[in-house]
Amino acid sequence: MKGKYKVVVQNNRLHYEIDIKRNITVIQGDSATGKTTLINMLRQAENLGISSGIDVICEVPCRVLEGINWKMILQNSSGNIFFIDEENAFMNSEEFAGMVKRSDNYFVLVTRENLYNLPYSVEEIYGLHASGKYQNTKKVYQQMYRIYSNVWEFPIRPEKLLVEDSNSGFEFLKRLQKRVTF
Repeated sequence: MKGKYKVVVQNNRLHYEIDIKRNITVIQGDSATGKTTLINMLRQAENLGISSGIDVICEVPCRVLEGINWKMILQNSSGNIFFIDEENAFMNSEEFAGMVKRSDNYFVLVTRENLYNLPYSVEEIYGLHASGKYQNTKKVYQQMYRIYSNVWEFPIRPEKLLVEDSNSGFEFLKRLQKRVTF
């Protein structure tokens, strides 16, 4: 599978939009930001169909990968976007990493842990903003934000820099300043 896919998961109260650009996307976030809710909504839509009241809008099938049959499902699937929650221990295994590398599916991994076995890009690590869904009954739009950015920003702009000696990192800061515009 190649390309960029927009995934919309929504019901009458919640709305998630995710742009998936690579084969591995990681979603992180604090407790109660809606990560598991997203997985549960996808699971309900997959199991109950239209009667779930959940719309999953995407050009390709979006499925939840979990349980003891994950290997069989993954071996017999092609062209899907699989969402995997952090409660699945297989996500950290070498076997899973090998299958992901050979697969033409896309994977959205919902976890707060490091995934040392998987080659994912820091540009595809996202978080969910807490939106206050328990504070009112209005429709909530869960917004994704990029955790790592390729834009360097410094909150302060020193007028003078006092260093201990000429070898204490001043040259590094001077080169860094040339790369970053203040």
